[in-house]
Amino acid sequence: MTNVLSDAPVTSLRQRMIEDMNMRRFTRKTQFDYVRHVARFATYLGRPPDTATVEELRQFQVEQREAGIGIPTMNSIVSALRFFFTHTIDRPDLSRKLYTVKNPRSLPIVLSREEVVLLLGATNCLKHKAALSVAYGAGLRAAEVTMLKVRDVDSKRMLLRVERGKGGRYRNALLPADLLALLREWWTVGRKQGVMHADGWLFPGMHYLKPLSTRQLHRIVVDAAEAAGIKKRVGPHTLRHSFATHLLEDGVDIRIIQALLGHANLETTAFYTTVATRTVRAVISPLDKLTTLLEAQVAPPG
Repeated sequence: MTNVLSDAPVTSLRQRMIEDMNMRRFTRKTQFDYVRHVARFATYLGRPPDTATVEELRQFQVEQREAGIGIPTMNSIVSALRFFFTHTIDRPDLSRKLYTVKNPRSLPIVLSREEVVLLLGATNCLKHKAALSVAYGAGLRAAEVTMLKVRDVDSKRMLLRVERGKGGRYRNALLPADLLALLREWWTVGRKQGVMHADGWLFPGMHYLKPLSTRQLHRIVVDAAEAAGIKKRVGPHTLRHSFATHLLEDGVDIRIIQALLGHANLETTAFYTTVATRTVRAVISPLDKLTTLLEAQVAPPG
C-alpha cells in the first residue's frame, strides 16, 4: 500500500495540511485517510484543490454518489475536505457546501461469553492470544491494541494507558489480573525470542521495531473464529462490542462503560443496550404485572 504521507510528492499544501493535523494530534490512520481523500478530490479537479469552486464541490459529491461510493466513505471524504478548507486554506465558506449523509446504524455483532472462550482457546500463538485478550479484556479498538507499548502496562494501578486513541484522546483502560498474568507470560516468551524490549511494542509485527498492523490483527481474529467454529462475521471490533455488552449485562453503570471505551458521547455507548440480551430478559413486562393483578382479583378469599 502506498504511504500517502511519505511516498507521494510533498507539495506545500499537503505539507501544511499534515502539519495542521499533527498540531491537533490526529492519528496516523486519520492523517492517511484525510490526505488520500483530498488527493482524490484534486485528481477529480485536475488541479490543486485550493482552486475549487462551490459548483465543483457540489458536482464532485454528486458524481461520487452516482459512482456508488458508500455512505461511510463519502462522509469520511466530506470530513477530510472540511478540515482542508477550514483549517489548511481558511475557506470555511467552501466547507459549508459539503454535506454528510446519515448512515443507518446496524446492530453490532456480539459474541457470547462461551464464544469468547472458544475464540481465545483456538489461538495457538501466545502473542495472538494476548492481543485478542487485550481487545476483549480492556475493550480496546484494533489500532489501540496494536499501538500499545510495553511501558503502557501499569501493573501497580492495574491499568493500560491508551495514548492518542480515537480523536487523539488519552485514557486509562482496564487491566484485569488474568490479563496481566497473560501479558507477563508473553513478555517472558517474547524476551527469549528477542522481540520484546522494555521501550518497544507490546505486540511487535514481522520486525520487532514495527508494531503488529491492524490488518494482521483482523486476520488473527478471523482465523481464530474459523478454528473455533464460530459462524458469525467477526473482527477485532467484535471483541470490543462484546466487552461493552457483557459489562452492561453485568450491571456496570453505563457512564463507567463510556469512560472505559473512550466514547465522547453517551449516546454511542447506550447503543449497546439494543444487544444486551441478558439485560432485556431481566426486565419484567407490564403485561406480566397485569396478569399478576388479575390472578389476585379472581383468586378465592383465603
